[in-house]
Parts: sequence; C-alpha cells; structure tokens
Amino acid sequence: MTWSLMPLLLMVVITIVLRQAAWWGLILHFRLFSKSTTALNQILAREDVSDLGVRISTSFPGMTRILRARLTPSRYIGLPLTLTVIAALYIAALLGGLVEELMEADELVRLDENINQGLDTIRTDSVITVFSWITDLGGSAALIAVTLVTTGLLWAHHRRQIIASLWFTILGSQVTTYAGKYLFARQRPEFVTDIGAFTPSFPSGHATSAMALYGFIAYVIASDLMTRRQRFEVVYWAAVLIILIGFSRMLLGLHYASDIAAGFLVGGFWLLLGLALAENNRHQQHQQPCGCN
Repeated sequence: MTWSLMPLLLMVVITIVLRQAAWWGLILHFRLFSKSTTALNQILAREDVSDLGVRISTSFPGMTRILRARLTPSRYIGLPLTLTVIAALYIAALLGGLVEELMEADELVRLDENINQGLDTIRTDSVITVFSWITDLGGSAALIAVTLVTTGLLWAHHRRQIIASLWFTILGSQVTTYAGKYLFARQRPEFVTDIGAFTPSFPSGHATSAMALYGFIAYVIASDLMTRRQRFEVVYWAAVLIILIGFSRMLLGLHYASDIAAGFLVGGFWLLLGLALAENNRHQQHQQPCGCN
C-alpha cells in the first residue's frame, strides 16, 4: 500500500471507531435519561409536591396552560418543539459570535490559515481525487438534482406535506448563505489544486447545502424506521457525509475552517426550522378527520 492511500485508510478507521463510540454513548444517554425520568416522576408523585402543583395551577391558570403546552414531552408541539426552537436560537447565537470573531479577532484568521497549511501533509494525489468527488455532492448541481428527486419521491409516496418543509429549508439556507457571502465578501484562501471557485468565501455554500439537504433527507428516512439502531445508522452516516463534504472544501483549499463552521451553523439553523415545520404539518394532518363513512 502506497503512502498516498494512508490518510484515506486512517479516515475510514476513525469513522468506524467513532460510529461504535457514538452508539455506546447513545445507549448510555438513553439509560441515564430513563433513570432521571423515573426519579423525576417519583418526586412529582409525592403528596406535598402534588399539592404545590395544584395550588400553582389554581393561582396561575393561564401560565400553567402555556407551560403544559410547551413542556408536554409526548407531543412534538410540546417539549420537542420547544427544545428545537431553543436549539435554533442557540445556533443563531453561535453564528453571530463566529461572525463577530471573524470581523474583530486576528486570532481566528491566523487559526484558519494554520489549519489550511497543516492539511498540506495529507494532500496526496489519491486524497485529492477522492475528495474532489465528495465535494461535488455539496455543489449546486447536486443540490438541485437531489432536491428535485427527493421532492418527486415524497410526492410519489404520498408525503406531500413534507415537500414545503424541504423547500423552505433549502431556499432559506441558500438565501442566507449567499447574502452572507456578498455582505462579508471574504476572500478565499490561495487555491492549491486545479479546482477553483468564484463566489466569496464566508460562509461555505457546500457546507450549508450538505447540512440542510442531507440532514433533511436523513430525517425523512429515519422517521419511517422502526428501531433505534436503524435510525442511528441513518443519522450517523448522514453526519459523516456532511462532515466529509465540509472537510473537502478545506482539503482542496477552497475554504477556511471558519467558513465551514459558519456553513454548518446556517444549514443547521434552517434544518431545525424545516423539521419543526414538517412535524407541525404532520401533526395537523393527523388531527384532521379522515372523512371515512
């Protein structure tokens, strides 16, 4: 085996090891969550706590109804939707902090340059060839083609209520990304391969597209699967693909690390909003009468 293939082999090994570690971590999380939920239910079942809850709900009925609606764990429009909105706001705050650091802190610029220079050690011909193919999966052509195919499949499988959420996610993420590109007008790093790009660097459109599109497709597939392990596999390998597309932009010398991070944050923000819209539409559809005789 030649040295040029060693970085690729190392990436494959790391991916497999992380997959097993992530699965074990997820199992541990669910066990701890189950124990915590049981302990919380025992506390809430105590007579003094129950009486306190009754007094609060009697004194503040409006606030109690709002809290119950927002914190009910068994309904998506309850606690899951609340956590989704909080996560989206947190991502937006992270993106704002990243933009501020980029505009005001020279340390981030130097870190970006050092990372790109450090990747020189693995920029072999074989690695560049593989990642040149991977990076195309996040390009405009792939974005349009995969979105159209996904739309057709959703229509054919009678999941039309999700189509609007898909396009909301894609269009929102793209508008935000290109607005940011021309607003900040950051120059790209010096190209190190024959592959070039013409739009400004910040944020990465490929990273945004990968997070928004493949993240949404992973949601669509995982939502129909029956077992936790199956859903984990879909989400994990979708995450691997998204990360590889983002990494390919740095490896090929087309973006800085902060560009990729910003693209992931933009895509993640719109992905969460799109998932919230999709789940809300699905909930409303289930609430509608079937019209059966």
